[in-house]
Amino acid sequence: MPPHTDVQNLTDRIAENLRNKLVLGEWTPGQRLSEAALCESLDVSRSTLREAFRMLTKEGLLSHEPNKGVSVVVPSIASIIDIYRVRRMIECQSLAQAYPMHPAREHMREAVQNAQACRAALDWPGVGTANMAFHKAVVELADSERLNTMFSHLLAELRVAFGLMQDPQFLHAPYVDMNENILALFEQGRPGDAAAALNDYLVHSERLILAAYARRLAEKGIKG
Repeated sequence: MPPHTDVQNLTDRIAENLRNKLVLGEWTPGQRLSEAALCESLDVSRSTLREAFRMLTKEGLLSHEPNKGVSVVVPSIASIIDIYRVRRMIECQSLAQAYPMHPAREHMREAVQNAQACRAALDWPGVGTANMAFHKAVVELADSERLNTMFSHLLAELRVAFGLMQDPQFLHAPYVDMNENILALFEQGRPGDAAAALNDYLVHSERLILAAYARRLAEKGIKG
């Protein structure tokens, strides 16, 4: 394999690692990222890390300011609205047109079970992570690697927005039972009803997040 291919593969892996940190909620909006600390923890050179930073900046997950370095973006309200518009198009269609015995159904069930376990342990960030896994599994029903990749970027953007919320229980708790209901409808061979329930879920989620997000931005004096 040519050396430049090895370098690109490494950069892609580092970018995916950083993206996963965002999806898991390890960083908050506006947080400054330390090159030195990340190079040490990831065991990579500054040039590789900076290239990964550039990739995530193009995806709208990070921002770079001269003389200030790289930080996690603060998503705008307009971007959240757009994310939910795309989510409804992708997720609802994936669910409505899916075969009920699709292997991704097992991933959906596993995510629901993990969310229930986290709820019982009052691990609300864990509930949020399990919720992300559920929706990734829904998109897997479409059997499209392009959609899977696009959706992972969308979820990273959304999880960054969640970082401004002060009450993860308020944010994530309602959707454990909703996900269970959607899964039940799908397993009963009713993908159309499951998709309709998911659409209502996403509309509710969008309204909840926009209201809470707008309040949080006002408190922090940030323009959306």
